[in-house]
Amino acid sequence: MWGGARGRNPGVMSIIEVQDLRRSYGGRTVVDGVSFAVEEGEIFGVLGPNGAGKTTTVECVEGLRVPDSGRIRVAGLDPVGDHAELTGVLGVQLQESELQPKLTVREALELYAACYPRPADWRPLAERLGLTGRLSTRFAKLSGGQKQRLFIALALIGNPRVVVLDELTTGLDPRARRDTWELIEDVRDSGVTVLLVTHFMEEAQRLCDRIAVIDQGRIAALDTPAGLIRRSTGATLISFTPSVPLDESELAELPDVASIAWKDGRITLAGTDETVNAVITLLARGHVTAHQLRVTDATLDDAFLDLTGADR
Repeated sequence: MWGGARGRNPGVMSIIEVQDLRRSYGGRTVVDGVSFAVEEGEIFGVLGPNGAGKTTTVECVEGLRVPDSGRIRVAGLDPVGDHAELTGVLGVQLQESELQPKLTVREALELYAACYPRPADWRPLAERLGLTGRLSTRFAKLSGGQKQRLFIALALIGNPRVVVLDELTTGLDPRARRDTWELIEDVRDSGVTVLLVTHFMEEAQRLCDRIAVIDQGRIAALDTPAGLIRRSTGATLISFTPSVPLDESELAELPDVASIAWKDGRITLAGTDETVNAVITLLARGHVTAHQLRVTDATLDDAFLDLTGADR
């Protein structure tokens, strides 16, 4: 296992604290007053469009970049001033990393394990990540997905209290991605706090206890995945093919309708549970049959687009 048996405890001080973080490059503000706190033992997600400031924010947490202003503490440590001590409690899987081309997987694991006083046993970690059959393979000969899995192992090998995973499953096939998700859930269950940067909405919805959505350098929302979805303008989707054409103005007047889309004679409305009831009533009153009627909840994708204005 990784870390001790530390579960979530509302009475315990947050293990990551970010207060009014600001960072600019060449006069352009990239992070503009970001604040959030991460509780020990949770998976905390950071989402945002490209260029929103999420990677810069996380790099400041890791101590890889120096903030212009603001306060950051990880397990009570300043990532810049206490950087050497921080490496003992923080594991990091960077978005882009490299190793010496001739280094084998086994050598990399043994080398990183030797840097820590109480490292995790790398053998079961390598097995869980599908690396056992590649222990003698040189880094340069690994596929992109295999390299990604190796870097996840290296981030966990020091038995960190906090691990930062930036674009965790980029380059992994669907099976490897789901296996990795199970591994990260095991890591969280052992008490390790996970700070996860991702652009896979399914990944964030599956793994994260809470999510901070960063847009244009600011926190656009911070909530549980379910809470973010409830904020979506169309938290419920109703789709069907009517037996006869319907008047769009009648549909638009239904309660809580956020949007109406038509494709090949099929109608999709975004709304709420009240919208569903109103649609059924409208169809019954007009003796209209709704073929292949589907009622589904909105997804984190829908909430993300609403919050970031990603369609602008």
